[in-house]
Amino acid sequence: MRGIQISQYVKGPHELKVTDLPDPVPGPNDYLVEVHAAATNFFDILQIQGKYQNQPPFPWISGAEFAGVVLATPSGLSNPKFPVGSKVFGATQGAYATKLLAKEGGMLPVPEGWSFDEAAGLFVTAPTSYGALVVRAGIKEGDYVLVHAAAGGVGLAAVQVAKAFGATVIATAGTERKLEVAKSFGADHVIDYRDNTWPEQVKKMTPKGRGVDIVYDPVGLVDKSTKCIAWNGRILIVGFAAGNIEKVAMNKVLLKNISLVGIHWGRYAVSEKDTEAAVWKGIMKLVAEGKFRGTVFTDKEFVGLESIPDALNALGSRGTWGKVVVKIPQRQAKL
Repeated sequence: MRGIQISQYVKGPHELKVTDLPDPVPGPNDYLVEVHAAATNFFDILQIQGKYQNQPPFPWISGAEFAGVVLATPSGLSNPKFPVGSKVFGATQGAYATKLLAKEGGMLPVPEGWSFDEAAGLFVTAPTSYGALVVRAGIKEGDYVLVHAAAGGVGLAAVQVAKAFGATVIATAGTERKLEVAKSFGADHVIDYRDNTWPEQVKKMTPKGRGVDIVYDPVGLVDKSTKCIAWNGRILIVGFAAGNIEKVAMNKVLLKNISLVGIHWGRYAVSEKDTEAAVWKGIMKLVAEGKFRGTVFTDKEFVGLESIPDALNALGSRGTWGKVVVKIPQRQAKL
């Protein structure tokens, strides 16, 4: 097989190299998967630099999100969920390769009618946004929802989930192109958050200027968002893409009866497996109803393992939208 193996930390994606490697040897609980597409993530960049919270021991193959075809099922499972030939997507260490090993709990079937490219970027973003809005914030029809960084991977997922539940979506982003993308995925209103008056603009878009019911924040704009949230509003703390962990004046939380609600989707697999299953059931229902579609960045195409450094650099520049996905052609595959 071929892949991007990390034997020492690098300064950036430009130092990554594709090499020939031995095929992975499955353990009794491992599926062997032929990779057809791999999605990029910011944590991939941090991990190759040695800056992420979870660092695998050397050597390791980079990349996490993938979609592909099952080549072999686990010898230790008498009734494997995914037979040979199944189209699957999921997350595991080693996605930037032509083959990988994955556990059954880290994979799902590719939705009917979806390409490998679309499915490769689904495993992290969709449940994060669905879990935040539905499980944690209790979104309902008629809510006004403010989605920050709405053209990002989790942002576009949040826009679609909110619209599917009957909410009015106000989306923020930092460029005209990203605002255009957010609109194309269903946002009712868009605002450039480089304009410091955005909280006032948001309030004007809500009935009688009361503010939004839910704020979805993967950036780190909680404090400013308290200016445009309604009484009993919920602010979802999804991440800190701006780079700083905020400090919030708690008197603002008290005066408006605000709930600050965290979402750590990765923990559900350990602490709330029933909720994890329910979230995926809900997502697949939206997919089947045509209310949720793939969010693959299409302004530029990335093909082959050799294009992964360019894809990661594009992601790191923050000039992309949605999920930056790399196609990984296989000789026997029709992409």
